[in-house]
Amino acid sequence: MNNMNAMMKQLQQVQKKVLAAQQELENSDFPGEAGGGKVKLVITGKGDLKSLKLDRSVVDPEDVELLEDLILTAFHQAKETLAMKSEAVMGGVKMPGMPGLPGFR
Repeated sequence: MNNMNAMMKQLQQVQKKVLAAQQELENSDFPGEAGGGKVKLVITGKGDLKSLKLDRSVVDPEDVELLEDLILTAFHQAKETLAMKSEAVMGGVKMPGMPGLPGFR
């Protein structure tokens, strides 16, 4: 019974660490850019688009596809940064005798 109580305490500590790590990620911003900085955006830790800045030079009605590609590239860059941060943060949450939790992708 004493072992069970100790295990439950450890699980509660891990749960607190996981929640704190999730909150840290959710409260963080992750930038992305493309076209040499002509398209810049920021996503939240939840993956929501927070801001988007476009240089006038990439807004060409004759080449909408280029602008679409630049926005997607910047967004994927920000999502990759978020994924790497998530993996690093969640990988640092460990329970004694067990490896870190896998990151979320």
